[in-house]
Amino acid sequence: MTSEESVKLHIPANFASTLDVSLLKPTVTPTEIKALCEAGQREGFHICINSCYTPLVRQLVGPDFQYQVAACVSFPFGTACTHAKVDEARWAVEQGATEIDMVMAVGLLKEGPQYYGAVEEDIAAVVNAARAAGASATKVIIETCYLTDAEKETACKLVTHAGAGFVKTSTGYGTGGATVEDIRLMRRVAGPEVRVKAAGGIRTLAQCLALLEAGADRLGIGMAGSLAILDEARKAQA
Repeated sequence: MTSEESVKLHIPANFASTLDVSLLKPTVTPTEIKALCEAGQREGFHICINSCYTPLVRQLVGPDFQYQVAACVSFPFGTACTHAKVDEARWAVEQGATEIDMVMAVGLLKEGPQYYGAVEEDIAAVVNAARAAGASATKVIIETCYLTDAEKETACKLVTHAGAGFVKTSTGYGTGGATVEDIRLMRRVAGPEVRVKAAGGIRTLAQCLALLEAGADRLGIGMAGSLAILDEARKAQA
């Protein structure tokens, strides 16, 4: 990519701080988590992990890490009961997480209006528990690949009414990830106080910048992909 192209793409000066960099596969080891934390401190990005690794991450980055430590709740299916989601979120925050990424009860939403109240209550219970424990935000993964546009709009409204800080596209374990069209829809429908996180299938710098331009505030990307994209951004700005 040439310098002229990088200007055209408008790489923000704080680009690394838009990234929620994750290691979420079931085979992730403590050694890999250590490498993630070292990269986060070096590059300046947020860290997103399965909740069991929250104490280790906080130990490794220390109390003064200036970026967010996000713990996933009921990941990747969102099918745990509300009580379990609340306990997992509360425990993770007590162990050092500053944000929670929870998965919405997708099947309940898809069943129709008679379950919308239950979906909103599930989200609100986690939001309230995380906030009471000291979290700065809860992100709600609506798994857009499984939803019609009408269901995406409903999900965004429920997330807004439940008081969540973010609505997020995907776990990365569904049949599809973030798209520009979905980010535009989510930004249009979610309340102005709700931020939008694009996640799933993000592979290139150009894709990142298109999603940010469409209205995303954060980008959820795996560690290997994030490091490659940050390297691409550095080369573009050289």
